[in-house]
Amino acid sequence: MSGRDEFERVFDHRWVSAAEHKEPSARARMLAARWKDNPPRPVPFRGDPGPAAPRRSSWASTAVVLGCVATLIVLIGYARIRALH
Repeated sequence: MSGRDEFERVFDHRWVSAAEHKEPSARARMLAARWKDNPPRPVPFRGDPGPAAPRRSSWASTAVVLGCVATLIVLIGYARIRALH
């Protein structure tokens, strides 16, 4: 018998799939044992995200950014004037 025939005989997937009894995984057994005494509460498909945080105005964000840019321009201009004297 060739090596390939031996492999196919030992690992016959059709025979395994046709098995009448399939043992559940270790996790499935653990959860079944845990839920036997303490079943889980029902959970909606999408959980409630809770209250949304208040959003700041886009104008406020724009004002902060423009203020930082203006301050940076003034500081760079001041540093150049000081370097010339």
